[in-house]
Amino acid sequence: MALHIGSIAPDFEQDSTEGKIKFHQFLGDKWGVLFSHPADFTPVCTTELGRVAKLKGEFDKRNVKVIALSVDPVESHKGWVSDIEETQGTKVNFPILADADRKVAKLYDMIHPEANDTLTVRSVFVIDPKKKIRLIITYPASAGRNFDEILRVIDSLQLTDSHSVATPVDWKDGQDVVIVPSLKDPAIMKEKFPKGWKELKPYLRMTPQPNK
Repeated sequence: MALHIGSIAPDFEQDSTEGKIKFHQFLGDKWGVLFSHPADFTPVCTTELGRVAKLKGEFDKRNVKVIALSVDPVESHKGWVSDIEETQGTKVNFPILADADRKVAKLYDMIHPEANDTLTVRSVFVIDPKKKIRLIITYPASAGRNFDEILRVIDSLQLTDSHSVATPVDWKDGQDVVIVPSLKDPAIMKEKFPKGWKELKPYLRMTPQPNK
């Protein structure tokens, strides 16, 4: 069955560079980012893993655990980690799942036969503490991901969960947000948004970010 936003992220047990991983147990009560790579010792992936390692502090601030996946075995991963650390100037500080049997790739529909029938595409899944999938992005193998964008969307999702707002186009943390159309009671709105709001249309009401 295909996974969608709102689906429960499938649980699994698989080897990794940090030992056996039971996925839901690994996530615990945190958010998660699961992202896949076509294979070890590939150039674009090497830069991506280095970037994610350098962003560890940003993921930690957002209560997010990251975990990568590649279809090669653990011993291959360990050799690749050495290359990543040498070329990217950072220590890999998160596990890389070994998925030689394609178990996780199949669970998460990471293999697209039209692109390649053996290698995973560049999939990204953002998973909330209830184990629900909140974001799915699929990139072609040739295009490196923008992890600043993934952090931006996590900020948006977490803000939406804690306040009755959505985020407009190109929004960044600290900028004005949109009051959700379902919120109509003026008394509740005044309580939730004491800084006030600007009504551009009845369905388009802008307010300063509530938690800033």
